[in-house]
This record gives sequence, structure tokens and C-alpha cells, in this order.
Amino acid sequence: MNHRIRVTTEVELPHEAEVRTLIEQCVRQVLTSEAVDFDAFVDVTIVDGQSIREMNAEYRQKDTVTDVLSFPMYDFYNGEPQEELEYDPESNCVMLGDMVLNYDRACEQAQDFGHSAERECGFLTVHSVLHLLGYDHERDEADRQLMRTKEEANLTALGLVRPQ
Repeated sequence: MNHRIRVTTEVELPHEAEVRTLIEQCVRQVLTSEAVDFDAFVDVTIVDGQSIREMNAEYRQKDTVTDVLSFPMYDFYNGEPQEELEYDPESNCVMLGDMVLNYDRACEQAQDFGHSAERECGFLTVHSVLHLLGYDHERDEADRQLMRTKEEANLTALGLVRPQ
């Protein structure tokens, strides 16, 4: 598959090239593990706390800073499309949706959880792409467990495991 991932930064990042590469690897890992058999496009934007707070307020009516937001273009349910997917004529891919990552919050959370910023950015990226594919940890306990299992499997495949 010829998946396309665009990463745009609206903030200065230390090690920007490495962060971009990590995000791209994480998106590709999920698309591969979920056997996405069409050329998919995911648009990722890295923002600051104020920008994500404004988006969270506007789109989710939650006026708080958050770590990641996912904006799916299509209705999926646990990896299965629930509607016909259309290829974008410009990219020749199916636009799965947008991911907005608050890098500063990811770094703060990494410290709080006692693991690397790389692992936290990886987790948030995997989490977001699973949301784009219709997984939802807020639906019920079975769906929460399913999503957590898929997150850990993808992070393990990427070598982004929790420290022991």
C-alpha cells in the first residue's frame, strides 16, 4: 500500500525530524496491523496547548487543554468502514482524517508516567489512528479493552514498551 502521512508543525520542536519520523512510523504500523488494504492518507498537525484547547472547545465543547484530537473523515466501526470510501483525486488516497497532537502535553505526560517522550508521542499517535479507524475506548468496557490491547500490540511492534 502507498499510505501517505503528512506531518505539519505549528510549534518549534526539538529533534523535529525524529518526531516526524516517529509519527509516520506509528501511523504506518497501525495501518499495517489493521490490514488497511487501500491507499490511506492521514494528516497530522503538531500544535501548542492554546491551539488544541481552542479546537477542543470548538469541536468537543470541552474548554480544556488535551493531548491529542482525532477527526475521522469516514464512519468506521472497529476497523471496518461503515460507508463507501472515496479516493481523493489529488492524492489518489482515501483521506482517513486528521490528527492534532499537543507535543508539550505529550512531554509532560511522559514525565508523569515515567517513560520517554518518544513512547508517549507513539502512544498518542497509535491511539489517534485507531480512533480514525473507528475504535472507541469510551463506548463500553469491551471496546475499551479491545483498543488498549491494539495500542499495546502496536507499541510493542514499534519497540515503544513501558520501562520495567
